[in-house]
Amino acid sequence: MAKKALAKDQIVKLIVGAGQASPSPPVGPALGSKGVKSMDFCKEFNARTSHITVGVPIPARVTVRPDRSFTFDLRTPTTTYLLLQAAKVEPRKNRLRGAENPGHETIGTVSLKHIYEIARIKQSETRLSGLSLEGLCKSVISQAKSAGIKVVP
Repeated sequence: MAKKALAKDQIVKLIVGAGQASPSPPVGPALGSKGVKSMDFCKEFNARTSHITVGVPIPARVTVRPDRSFTFDLRTPTTTYLLLQAAKVEPRKNRLRGAENPGHETIGTVSLKHIYEIARIKQSETRLSGLSLEGLCKSVISQAKSAGIKVVP
């Protein structure tokens, strides 16, 4: 069970590619401004994400204590990333992106089976474990629509 952040603890939210953390932006400036050695974070982050495919965007929530020590929790990859992977969308400008005009253009399709699997992945996250699978599926479907991905039965 995660500890509650104390009043003086600072929280930094980062999204970093698995195994690709480096002291350059965005990690260095975000943690450096809080007094944390970004190289220490990078080494630990890369070690904890070594089992994940390199480059998968992993959200990390870093809690920085007043004595400049830190802890961090890793979350599951972003829902949009999982949807774009399931829809087999090709990267544009070296990044996976949704439709430029969602609702009017479709960049890919996913089946309900994909939606269910993504919801199962997200349900494994501690903060989402209390939600029903049906509710998570509805949330994933609405996120697919906002990314320009069509859901087919």
